[in-house]
Amino acid sequence: MTSFSRRFGYGATSTPAPISVREDAPHEFRGVLVDLAYECGLRPGPLRDIACRALRVRPDSNNWSEFPNIDREVRELLDDAPWFKVYDVAEAIYSALERGHRSDGAEDFLRELNAYFVERGIGWELQVEGLRYRGPEGFETGVKHAQSDVSEHGHRTAANELHQAIVDLSRRPEPDRTGAIQHAMASLECIAREVTGSTATLGDVIKANRDLMPKPLDVAVEKIWGFTSERGRHLVEGREPTAEEAELIVGLAAAIGAYLAKLGR
Repeated sequence: MTSFSRRFGYGATSTPAPISVREDAPHEFRGVLVDLAYECGLRPGPLRDIACRALRVRPDSNNWSEFPNIDREVRELLDDAPWFKVYDVAEAIYSALERGHRSDGAEDFLRELNAYFVERGIGWELQVEGLRYRGPEGFETGVKHAQSDVSEHGHRTAANELHQAIVDLSRRPEPDRTGAIQHAMASLECIAREVTGSTATLGDVIKANRDLMPKPLDVAVEKIWGFTSERGRHLVEGREPTAEEAELIVGLAAAIGAYLAKLGR
């Protein structure tokens, strides 16, 4: 039976918490990760094997009983691990469930882990291919819808560029924000070229097709192109884009690209 909050639509899914955790694995999350693995069908022994492989450590051969010994060992391993290794373990748990420890538990693990991330403001999302960057709700909704719209209108290359932008934002230990901006603008440029039948740069396409977008948005796109030329393509030392700037440009490029794809001149 589902919980009261799920049945009646209360909680994080209706009011996501602001994202406050990105490059960290809070102490509470490390414990919840173990609990979720158990809920989805794993026992302490197999979970220890998964964690040890992901963390590249040997299991304690003196621990035989699952509770409390192996369970405690797993929790201590996760408590002591660097933050990014904890997310490696999360991915490894999902892969193990999917491979067959309990395949029907993989979907439950993915759903429950992502619900926890939303509830606790953790900026990651588990997908079939692994963890990826999760931005604010508006950013997530806009980019996902844009990627779907662009793909549905036949712009496969542009859709892939948007995907690569998210991949770059997801890179760790350091996100590639410059790469994310480059891919997002490449997506927009690709669509603009296909819609107009041009091979020019995005800036020149806009200048030559002033009716492509409602005024004065054509000028706004030119300004975005100019900004990304400085911050995303021709970097100046000490002026790398911030996380907020990268999210803004990726979101804008995705939304404008979806608009042009639907326009389909």
